[in-house]
Amino acid sequence: MIQFDKKITVTASFLGALTIAIGAFGAHGLEKLVDTEAIASFETGVRYQMYHTIALLVIGFATAIPVSTRKWVFRLFVAGIIFFSGSIYFLALKSVLPLSVSFLGPVTPIGGLLFILGWLRLAYGLLTNNKG
Repeated sequence: MIQFDKKITVTASFLGALTIAIGAFGAHGLEKLVDTEAIASFETGVRYQMYHTIALLVIGFATAIPVSTRKWVFRLFVAGIIFFSGSIYFLALKSVLPLSVSFLGPVTPIGGLLFILGWLRLAYGLLTNNKG
């Protein structure tokens, strides 16, 4: 029987489906609503969300990675997706939203930092793992 982290893999599966839906909306629903610069930003959010969703799926199945490392990377990547990609989605749509979302501008780099911390935590966990 294959060992895997159910919470991480199921979350990654739902995030994967959500990413495809958001990407489809960006590809087919934004052309007439926002300018090309906003579409490019939106696509960046989708791309980074998918990168980290795939990474989570791999981490969920990688039982050689210590449990504590998997948990920390999971938290950091999910928070990064919410802060980085989420803020980009709202900022890209700001011209059609009924409220101001400019306050989200500083949130995007925080999400990027969370992604970086997740990758560094993964490296640390792998380097200090005595099983490898």
